[in-house]
Amino acid sequence: MDYQQSLDYLYGLQRFGIKLGLENIRALLDRLGHPEAGYAIVHVGGSNGKGSVSACLAEILRQGGHRVGLYTSPHLHSFTERIRVDGVPISEPEIARLTEDLCARSEGIPATFFEFATALALQYFFEQKVDFVVLEVGMGGRLDATNAVTPVLAILTPICLDHGEHLGPDLAAIASEKGGIIKPEVPVVIGPQDPGALQVLLSQAEERRAPVLLYDRDYRVESSPGGFSFRAAGLQLQDVVPGLPGVHQHDNLATALAAAQELRRQGVFLDEAALRNGVRQVRWPGRLEWWQGERRVLLDGAHNAGGARVLADYLDTVPTDAVRWVVGVKGDKRFEDILAPLLPRVTALYCTSPPVDEAVPPAELAACGVAAGLPVRIFDQAGRALAAALADCRQGEIVLVAGSLFLVAAAREYLMGQEGARW
Repeated sequence: MDYQQSLDYLYGLQRFGIKLGLENIRALLDRLGHPEAGYAIVHVGGSNGKGSVSACLAEILRQGGHRVGLYTSPHLHSFTERIRVDGVPISEPEIARLTEDLCARSEGIPATFFEFATALALQYFFEQKVDFVVLEVGMGGRLDATNAVTPVLAILTPICLDHGEHLGPDLAAIASEKGGIIKPEVPVVIGPQDPGALQVLLSQAEERRAPVLLYDRDYRVESSPGGFSFRAAGLQLQDVVPGLPGVHQHDNLATALAAAQELRRQGVFLDEAALRNGVRQVRWPGRLEWWQGERRVLLDGAHNAGGARVLADYLDTVPTDAVRWVVGVKGDKRFEDILAPLLPRVTALYCTSPPVDEAVPPAELAACGVAAGLPVRIFDQAGRALAAALADCRQGEIVLVAGSLFLVAAAREYLMGQEGARW
């Protein structure tokens, strides 16, 4: 089996759709001999910021001299991005080898794409003899494939309305599902939360006797020009320089620092240099990412109401004469909630679809723009929409690409193609 054949097999598993539950992943891990028992795991869930927190904590651990696996989803350009050791993506031949091996071992188990990918990643990390794995939840928490593990620490980033068709109709129901990663007597770091979500999470933690480290109670962050200060029990850091743009990332990076401090309490070696260097050197493409070319392009994977509000706040800090928004949204998202905070801050809409099977029809996005009094254009491909926005963009203006991480990926590939680069 070569790499392309392995991808064909993996993506062919999508015929099983999304099936929340732990039976399949537990069966897969059992047949592999439970590789997840071979290293310490930090489990990261939430709605917004969990990728940034995961990437930052992994970098802090790496800076501390530990060998670290990082599992995230979705990817921007290549499946290999999902599985990294010390920042280096898994190779294509390794994907092919592991897929062939797991395919043979998984006979009779109707695993979904994500279940298979998760088992593959956990096996790879075992083979690579990592010390730690930072494991990002795919969707939800309680029944997500990543929840088959027993971590040394859990993290919950801000929770908002998302994936309602799978997780529940309101914030309390969604928080209950995401809080399912809280394990009995396993410490949990809880980032900034809506009061309704927080109440659910604290109740779950109390029921499971899980020690809680809570944002703005047990750890605090104070933003300043060029950085932030951080304070928690046993740790104070001044003038921390963030590697990720946006004031909202200060909260995410502080949550990663709080997790690192808890690991230090558990006996993990992480000196102050590792903490500072990890925060400063972390990178997370497609999230408030500036693409500097002939025209300034801002790429952001905001795909729900919370992410859109954060992006809107960031736009308020950007000096610009106009914002031309290339927008496309997956069909399972509440697109009105994404558009609402951003429409007052943009000057033109270029409506398209992200390259996914089901997307919100661009005409529906355009109708919202027309109702807001904006000039609107519709395109059948993301690259064409971006090309038009770039052509219209004048000195002092910016092009924004947001609404879906899949749209951001398509835009990055278009921009790299224009430059003759490769991701």
